[in-house]
Parts: sequence; C-alpha cells; structure tokens
Amino acid sequence: FKKKSFCVQSFPSDEGWPFAKYLGACGRMVAVNYVGEELWSYFNAPWEKRVDLAWQLMEIAEQLTNNDFEFALYLLDVSFDNFAVGPRDGKVIIVDAENVLVADKRLIRQNKPENWDVWYESKFDDCDKEACLSFSKEILCARVTVDHNYYAICQNLLSRHATWRGTSGGLLHDPPAEIAKDGRLEALLDECANPKKRYGRFQAAKELREYLAQLSNNVR
Repeated sequence: FKKKSFCVQSFPSDEGWPFAKYLGACGRMVAVNYVGEELWSYFNAPWEKRVDLAWQLMEIAEQLTNNDFEFALYLLDVSFDNFAVGPRDGKVIIVDAENVLVADKRLIRQNKPENWDVWYESKFDDCDKEACLSFSKEILCARVTVDHNYYAICQNLLSRHATWRGTSGGLLHDPPAEIAKDGRLEALLDECANPKKRYGRFQAAKELREYLAQLSNNVR
C-alpha cells in the first residue's frame, strides 16, 4: 500500500509520469482514476495499434530509467494486466504501481557503493511461468546505469519470449510479411530481451524505440 501510494503521489500524472491519477486514500485502500481497458485487451488489435502501444511502452521504460529528476523507477512486476490504455487518447498508463523500486541516482553517485558506475545488465530469465523477471533489489539500488526496465518490457510484453494467458509471441506477434521478412524487428526484440553482446540491450532498446517510432509515425 505504501509503495503504491508513494509512486502515484510522488510521481503524479499531472507532471507527465505514466501512472494513474491519485485521488485519495482511506485506510489501506488507495483510489486512482479509471484509465481504460487493460493492455491485454489489445493483444489482437490491428498491427498499427499494437506498434503504437509497443512504442509507448518502450518510451515509458526510457522515462522511468532516465529523467531530469535523477530518480530511476524500476518495474518489478510487468504483465499485460498492469498497464491500461486510455479510451480517448490511447495513452498507455501503469495502473499497478505496487511493485516499483525507486532508486536515487544522485545518492548513489554521492555514496559510491561498490561498482556503482559499472553498467548493470539484467539477466534473461527463461522460466516456465508467466511474467518472469530476475532482479536484485540491492544491485538496482547501487548502480547508476541499469537496463532493467528495457529488459522487463521486452521480455514480458513485446518479444517472442512473452507468455500470458496461454498466448506466446508478445504484443508484436504476427507482424506484416514485409516486416517479418526484413528481420530487423525480431532481431532488436531478441537482443533487448536476451542480449548476445555485452551492453547489447542498451543499444537494442534505443534502436527499437526509434524503429517503432518510424513504424507508427510517432517520430517526435
């Protein structure tokens, strides 16, 4: 309860954070505004819509990782049920902020724990369950440069490794023939979820955001 309330209050939607709007609390209950249908309901939406949602998800991963406030917000529970899509603006919002870890990058730089300035690569978790993520809270709170959010979004929502409610293939399943033939999307998703090169996920996430922006005409 405290963490959920903390995130939606300390990082309000009015200031551009991708969380549901905090309305108030009573006892252990936190009230937030209704955003829209779960991301899951868009699993078989038209390709163009799914590409736009995927681009927004990668933008959220970037915003929570790198922002002017120098706070990194790491998503520890990533599934299709933890995001919703606004019915009017089509905007993706995090509706379950209960499992979000907040790391103060300025404090990390100040305290300089062991290996604080070494880029941290999250380990791919190829498990048999849905929405698997491997992480160390201690490490996430002790490093400045971390690829966890890219890993979480790519593995659990976008790539072929994503499994949810008996489905596989992720949000970007069954791309158009020309996209599938080109192979770039699949290669970027694979490197983002399970990188083969050192620091490969950082670069793959950047290129994936740019590529999805091109596909969805969301170039800013």
